[in-house]
Amino acid sequence: MARHDRYAPESGDTSFDVDSYDLTLDYTVRTNRLEGRAIINATAATDLTALSLDLVGLRATKVRVDGERRTAFRQGPRKLRVTPTRPIAAGERFSIDVSYAGAPAPRRSRWGTIGWEELEDGVLVASQPTGAPTWFPCNDRPDDRAAMRLSVTTESEYTAVPTGRPVSAATARGRTTVVAESLVPVATYLAAVHVGRYRASTLPGDPRVRVFAPAALRAEVEAGFARVPEMMALFEQSFGPYPQEDCALVVTPDELEIPLEAQGMAVFGANHLDPDSQRLIAHELAHQWFGNSVGVGRWQDIWLNEGFACFAEWLWSERSGGPSVAQKAARHHTRLRALPADLVVADPGPDLMFDDRVYKRGALALYALRCAVGDETFGEILRTWAASRRHALATTDEFRACVSQIAGDGADAVLTPWLDETTLPPLPAPRR
Repeated sequence: MARHDRYAPESGDTSFDVDSYDLTLDYTVRTNRLEGRAIINATAATDLTALSLDLVGLRATKVRVDGERRTAFRQGPRKLRVTPTRPIAAGERFSIDVSYAGAPAPRRSRWGTIGWEELEDGVLVASQPTGAPTWFPCNDRPDDRAAMRLSVTTESEYTAVPTGRPVSAATARGRTTVVAESLVPVATYLAAVHVGRYRASTLPGDPRVRVFAPAALRAEVEAGFARVPEMMALFEQSFGPYPQEDCALVVTPDELEIPLEAQGMAVFGANHLDPDSQRLIAHELAHQWFGNSVGVGRWQDIWLNEGFACFAEWLWSERSGGPSVAQKAARHHTRLRALPADLVVADPGPDLMFDDRVYKRGALALYALRCAVGDETFGEILRTWAASRRHALATTDEFRACVSQIAGDGADAVLTPWLDETTLPPLPAPRR
């Protein structure tokens, strides 16, 4: 049976695991009104007489378990507690049908305000790590990934972009319904809906990539994403085939502090289309392999997402004619030397899990590994890691085992000072 994550102990319920979410959302941009229905198919991990779902800021109006005429429930600020009329045995499959509504808003957390967020004229969702309950009832654990179907209805002058492979779109009475499906498992924090006055197009050079952006930003978007096909080619060469069912890039008319990835998707602000933002585009694309396919089941292993995505930035810099991987490593090592050495990358603690030192020192750990084993073996490690953990959960210890399997017993020891100790190791020299 799963345990509560130490970094977010109030999120999720370990007594059951979700198999799939079927979400039907009706949203009105003008009034910020969301009406939703969530059908959650799950399997009991232990004998159940009651269970809880995470739901924040929205009010459940009806709950039914396995079609019961009436299921008892009560709702607090963070949890929807459900009591079926009969016990559910461990291993038994069951469904929860929740109708809910309200004015969705971000939740306050130790990581800032996260979740469903209104823009000047539209919506974005930024849920990492615990913002998903601001827009749908869920078992908000990073290790509880599930298939997902999303149906989103909104005013027809807006375009809704939900997570998943597009299935259908239909318009009636001035409202448009878009349906998308994810057959690959999705973590709740990687589910998203973006709504805006967007024009849809495909990317020249790689028709797999769908782009959604305001018509007024067309020229900037074309320039900003012009090299995305090259990025995709580099990452497929370095990490293996693109692992997601979809690739959607959304550009909001608003400026955003940072871009954000979701499953098969990334959202950028209008301020992320300049040449200096190419590294950010590369970073979010790389997450489709590391973070969204190879995923963490514990937040303490977040460097497996962010360190790998940062290293991918350095690969793109070198391939695109910018500073080499070695030069990027040296620059960031110099910057880290000027910062406090009080963080353990493999377990930074909840307050520091998104600290930039986790990102950059994680990337330096990979650079040190490449210096130790050589480019060819390092490339084999990355491709094997991405393939062996495709759409599965991963831990730091499992990555160490992968390194030892390919590079030989003890090869993983090079990671220890970078990941498990606070003192910054010396910058390694590339293998000759």
